Amino acid sequence: MFYVYVIKSRKDDSLYIGYSDDLKRRMKEHNAGLNFSTRNKVPWELIYYEAYKSKSDAKYRESNLKRFAKGYGQLKNRIKSSLNQAL
Repeated sequence: MFYVYVIKSRKDDSLYIGYSDDLKRRMKEHNAGLNFSTRNKVPWELIYYEAYKSKSDAKYRESNLKRFAKGYGQLKNRIKSSLNQAL
């Protein structure tokens, strides 16, 4: 399985979108500061993920969400309670 995920920084509430074939390992890497893009905003909390059988489907979905287009807005609307929840 491949996962597209959204994590939220507990430091400043910023969001990060990514994909991985091992979501638990990837979360550990983000929180250990091993990812250049997320190391300055540790700790991270997983707030949403989607599972795909195909790596290409997961990469395509991640790419669409990272463009901050209609799909991103719809996703934010769908998970608004998770985004606004007090950590």
